[in-house]
Amino acid sequence: MRTLLVSLFCAITLSSISACGFVGFPGVYRINVEQGNIIDQEKVDKLKIGMSRRQVRFILGTPMLEDSFNTDRWDYTHTIRNGKNSLLNENLVVYFEDEKLSRIEGDFTPTPDEPEPEPETNPEPAAEGTLEAALQ
Repeated sequence: MRTLLVSLFCAITLSSISACGFVGFPGVYRINVEQGNIIDQEKVDKLKIGMSRRQVRFILGTPMLEDSFNTDRWDYTHTIRNGKNSLLNENLVVYFEDEKLSRIEGDFTPTPDEPEPEPETNPEPAAEGTLEAALQ
């Protein structure tokens, strides 16, 4: 009789504990879990085609995934989750050819360098009474 009560108590306890995981506790705060490499546009803009692996690793950090079968591809990922919900998921893939950066794919692309403004070829004449007017 006692073993029956103990086994019944254990069964009820285990079933009630497992039910709590299924239903969830109301009002329980779940923290944001951040995983991976933080990727931002500023870092990606520093990447230039032709950079060495070492330079790319210095700028972006160690890749999250370095495929042993395809050593010319590095995957960077950044994920923020709150429980089971994914709040942010960013990916960046860099490809190498001959140990040099050849291609960048993913959620970020490098912005092209802005050309510098060209200097004026016809400057305005200097006003009278200035040093420039005296030199002309």
